[in-house]
Amino acid sequence: MNPVSRLTDRLRAFHMSYWAPTVRTMHRWALVAVIANAGITVTGATVRVTKSGLGCPTWPTCTPDSLIPVAHPEHSPINMAIEFGNRMLTFAVLFTALACLLAAIRLPQRRTSLVVLAWLQPVGVAFQALWGGLVVRTMLNPVTVSVHFVASIALVAACWALYARAGEGDGPAKPLVAPAARVIGSLLIVAVLTVVLAGVVTTGTGPHSGDVAASRFDFDLETVARIHGTSVYAVVALTAGLWLVLRATGAPARAVRASAVLFGVVLAQGAVGYLSWFLAIPAYLVALHVLGATLVWIATLNAFTSLRVRGPLATAPTDVLVATSRGS
Repeated sequence: MNPVSRLTDRLRAFHMSYWAPTVRTMHRWALVAVIANAGITVTGATVRVTKSGLGCPTWPTCTPDSLIPVAHPEHSPINMAIEFGNRMLTFAVLFTALACLLAAIRLPQRRTSLVVLAWLQPVGVAFQALWGGLVVRTMLNPVTVSVHFVASIALVAACWALYARAGEGDGPAKPLVAPAARVIGSLLIVAVLTVVLAGVVTTGTGPHSGDVAASRFDFDLETVARIHGTSVYAVVALTAGLWLVLRATGAPARAVRASAVLFGVVLAQGAVGYLSWFLAIPAYLVALHVLGATLVWIATLNAFTSLRVRGPLATAPTDVLVATSRGS
């Protein structure tokens, strides 16, 4: 097969993955959505720590007279390129969201649960894009910046819910673990969200505002950092407790493994946080810490969904699904 034919076949397979989806391709697109939304969350933090938050000083255009970056006396070309590049990534995330929605709608055996969860993605991306414009127009006010990050975390959760549901049936959730483990799992969700919110306030009080013109929360940085650190201890304790309870009660290997992964990610994130504080909060560690926060959240969602099951997928074999979908 020549290179042109090979490329044509790959492009056709890519198109069919969402236009004539199977259970497998639906599941894969949901995973891509998790990665894409986590990725743009981290690149957004990179914009801030590189002081590029107002690299494009207007929205939706980059400058008052141009949609794309042009020479501007108050903003460096590098800052403009970083901010504009992050804006362009929104279109890639939106494409992924629309691919998930199309795949959910066009599944031969359509599932309402997947369609509803898939709709949350383009709606969420659109909200984030509009809210990003508000962030720029408010000169990176820490309140609007904080909401922007919290909305990203919520969108990652919606993507994870789609990924989890795409790989399981639509029956009622049935616990796979002891009641104590289920309680700890629920408490973990609350605790991790508390850590995220405390981290947002700490970041909004710290030195990396995204631009010299941006305002900051009027809190004592050491105080909010201590509150943030204390909430991390609660997450560490709950994660260790979950792993111990799962091990002691003979829980499924997947649940034990998910809790162990979460514990490792939480410890690594805590190490980065303390190192950042002792090194006077360097920009590169702030970006790494945001990446860690996103991974902790995903690992928490993974651990939580591993504690229950909704039954097997009631689907036709993959070859039947492919044949059916291609005929649609």
